[in-house]
Amino acid sequence: MGSSMTTDRFANSMSSALRHPGVIALIVAGVTISAMLIVDHGPWSRAKTQPAHVAMYATTGEAAHAAGAKVLPTEPKSALEPERPGPKTSPTINPVQP
Repeated sequence: MGSSMTTDRFANSMSSALRHPGVIALIVAGVTISAMLIVDHGPWSRAKTQPAHVAMYATTGEAAHAAGAKVLPTEPKSALEPERPGPKTSPTINPVQP
C-alpha cells in the first residue's frame, strides 16, 4: 500500500511539473532546435560544389557575356533629389547639438 501511494504521489507531481509553462517552453525549444539541426545538417543538405572543369564560368559577368547580355555599370544617383511629395514639415524648434 505504501509503495502504491508513493508512486501515485510521484506521478501527480510529475504531471503537475510538466504542465508548468517554463517546462513546456523548454520542451518546445528542445524539439525545435533538434528539428533545425536535423534539417540543416542532414545528409540531403550537402553543398553541391562543382569542380573547375565542370563549372563553365567563374563569375556572373562571364556567364552573362557568354549568353550575349551586356553588363553595364549602375547609373550614379543624381546629386539633385526631387521634392518629397506631401506637406512640408515644420523646422525643429530645439535642434540637438552634438
